[in-house]
Amino acid sequence: MSTPSTSSSSNIMLAIHEKKTVSIDLYRPLRNYIVFTYSEHQAQTLDDDLETLKSMRNSLERSSPIDSLTSRRDLIIDYFKALTVIETRFPISPDKDHVNSLTFTWYDAFKSKNKASQQNIHLEKAAVLFNLGSVHSQIGLGFDRSTVEGRRLASHSFIAAAGAFAFLRDNESTKACVGNSTTVDVSVECAGMLERLMLAQAQECVFENSIAKGSSNGVCSKISKQVSLYYEEALAALNAAPLTNHFDKAWVAHVQLKAALFYAEACYRYSLELHEKEEIAEEIARLKSGIGALTDAKKSYSKGAAVQILDAINKLEINMKDNLERAMKENDRVYLMRVPQASSLPPLPAFAMVKPLNMNEVLDASKEKMFAILVPDSSAKALSRYTEMVDDVIRTQAEKLQQGSELARIESALPTLAKPIMSLDANEDAIVGTLKQSLRQLETLGAQRAGLEDMLKDMKRKAQNREFAATFNIEDYRAACEKCYKQIEAAVAKYREIKENINEGLKFYVTLQDAITSVKQQCSDFVMTRSIQCREMIEDVQRQMSGLSFQDGKNSNTYNFPSTGPPQRTSSQSDLANQPRPQTPYYHQQQ
Repeated sequence: MSTPSTSSSSNIMLAIHEKKTVSIDLYRPLRNYIVFTYSEHQAQTLDDDLETLKSMRNSLERSSPIDSLTSRRDLIIDYFKALTVIETRFPISPDKDHVNSLTFTWYDAFKSKNKASQQNIHLEKAAVLFNLGSVHSQIGLGFDRSTVEGRRLASHSFIAAAGAFAFLRDNESTKACVGNSTTVDVSVECAGMLERLMLAQAQECVFENSIAKGSSNGVCSKISKQVSLYYEEALAALNAAPLTNHFDKAWVAHVQLKAALFYAEACYRYSLELHEKEEIAEEIARLKSGIGALTDAKKSYSKGAAVQILDAINKLEINMKDNLERAMKENDRVYLMRVPQASSLPPLPAFAMVKPLNMNEVLDASKEKMFAILVPDSSAKALSRYTEMVDDVIRTQAEKLQQGSELARIESALPTLAKPIMSLDANEDAIVGTLKQSLRQLETLGAQRAGLEDMLKDMKRKAQNREFAATFNIEDYRAACEKCYKQIEAAVAKYREIKENINEGLKFYVTLQDAITSVKQQCSDFVMTRSIQCREMIEDVQRQMSGLSFQDGKNSNTYNFPSTGPPQRTSSQSDLANQPRPQTPYYHQQQ
């Protein structure tokens, strides 16, 4: 029978602390760059934008408990958009022609003694994205997760946190981890681990809501299995370089116990569904697998874990052991099915109900008006290249025009009749041969031109094919098709395997039925034989008793005179008459 989820008592989740930084002044270095590159007038025009940027950075540096987490989240998003605008207009690097007096310094969120200092705006952007994910995780932790609505809101916040860490991993982690001055918390591995952790907590909220809404055991098992997979992926990252020994042991214990708890929860829910289908053998195997996972997790990671999680594990383990004992008794008495090994079972099905929030729209800075009057550095370079190209074209055309003008001036100065007419004095055959040769050359050039045109068309077609493949992602489509084919092939193989197992099971049941029929026939023959023997024994005893009574009557007639009353029984006859006769066996009476 289904019981309430034990995970509700283990509703202990993790939030990420923000990274700390040191105070820097953005106003003066950026203003000096505007004055040096553009003009003082431009700097005065953009003074309000510079003050706004300075104010946002100062607010980011000090985290006040009075400020709400939502306002903190909005501040971080606005500051990231401003950094995106700055990146395209203010080159920040040690180069003397760039903004070279700005150094960003950030401390590791998990090892506060470690810090990174770079003249690289990507370190600033990576740290801001990390803090955005941290704030979203803290918002999710702040909701009342004892209610359906609270869990729904918490799930959305954890999804947003996963989106922030995924955006950090895909866009800024590699650019921020340059040189020797870097921290592990903004690395690709750490961002990926935090994304998996946030997805696990979001899926966990969905699982608890599914239990509260009375979803079927099969659905709850799939959702719980996906929670376990997310936690297992986070645990694998925690146990691999560079995250090994970077996090507190309580983190590792928490993630490991959660992975085991929700795997066992999935086995428990799946076993309930199997029990309804009377698939007792697999039910027993699934329960044993889940109990084994809980036992191993408690042995390895019970130290430093939250008491609530350990209580939830113990309660779930008790429920599973009770169900296992009941299922084994039923199998021994009724079903007599062979229990498969846990290693031979297929993986439990899983279903992901959450995915990282797409942060491209949230962090899109294309509509930002800050520093809008400044031409982005990339646009300025493109404009410079275009200007140089136009100048080259104008210079070339001017040279050609000048040469043509000189030729025209020379020809206009010569008399018209002074031009020689060579064809009147030359050999006519030579002229005709020259013309034929020129025509052949012209035909050759025409054929070459046609070939070049065909080649050009072929190149255009190939370019269009490449563009089409790039636009519609043909390779991914082929990979997806290949993956689907493999899944179908695996499903067909699984179907055939199941069919073979069913045939073997049918053969087993037919053999078992024949054996039961044979045993029943043997039992019937045995009962009949014993009944006949019993009847014969009773008749034999009765005959012996009759003979004994006759012998006693003869002896009494020889030595005693009969009395005038009714015949009196002797003591031996009375005792013999009162002796109990053998009782007919119970199974004989039933016939």
